[in-house]
Amino acid sequence: MLSKNELKYIQSLCQKKQRQSEGLFIAEGPKLADELLKNNYHIKKVYALAGWAEQYSGPVEVVTVTEIELAKISALQTPNQVLAIVEQKKMVKEPLLTKRLTLVLDGIQDPGNLGTIIRIADWFGITQIIASEDTVELYNPKVVQSTMGSIVRVNIWYRPLSALLEASAVPVYGALLNGKNMHGEPPVTEGVLVIGNESKGIGQELRAFITHPITIPRLGGAESLNAAVATGIIVSHLKKS
Repeated sequence: MLSKNELKYIQSLCQKKQRQSEGLFIAEGPKLADELLKNNYHIKKVYALAGWAEQYSGPVEVVTVTEIELAKISALQTPNQVLAIVEQKKMVKEPLLTKRLTLVLDGIQDPGNLGTIIRIADWFGITQIIASEDTVELYNPKVVQSTMGSIVRVNIWYRPLSALLEASAVPVYGALLNGKNMHGEPPVTEGVLVIGNESKGIGQELRAFITHPITIPRLGGAESLNAAVATGIIVSHLKKS
């Protein structure tokens, strides 16, 4: 049975300030737990229903909880068997922009969008994302859940973007409504793709550094595209083999 203190502590990790203070995050569900266990993340403790706990035979401490207890510590509307307390990944190396396509995110605010963009990057073999400091936090529970495990294969740095783009020695692509038709661009083996804020697009201060402004040609009447959807469409073209 969970103690009141343990219950409060786990619930506190739903708050950004507490996550940053502790250097931890919450991951829920068998898929995420399995990905983290297989990919050398340091898992502090796992809380799971008996069915999941009985099948696990690894070194991490597993606390068996009831469905009621899992519901109390879960951030999900429908708790999913297992919740892990995990150490945040420390990014030791700086991102390398040459010989690869890197995603650069300017002010992405929606957790679901960030998580989906991470999944898109993983799908297309993009291993690094650089986000502006006002982009939603990577370890927000909704971001973590919506990555569906891709968080373990995509490295993410939070950096001031102006200096990064100004110093870039590789082409800088930017998703802009007044850009050139993306279908005119050849496949990219090296460069960065800047995706802007859901409502404001790419910030004005960054636009001067974009060497290849591109857009998705509009055939219908929609005013705009979701940031993650736009990312998927553009990357699917730029990463064509």
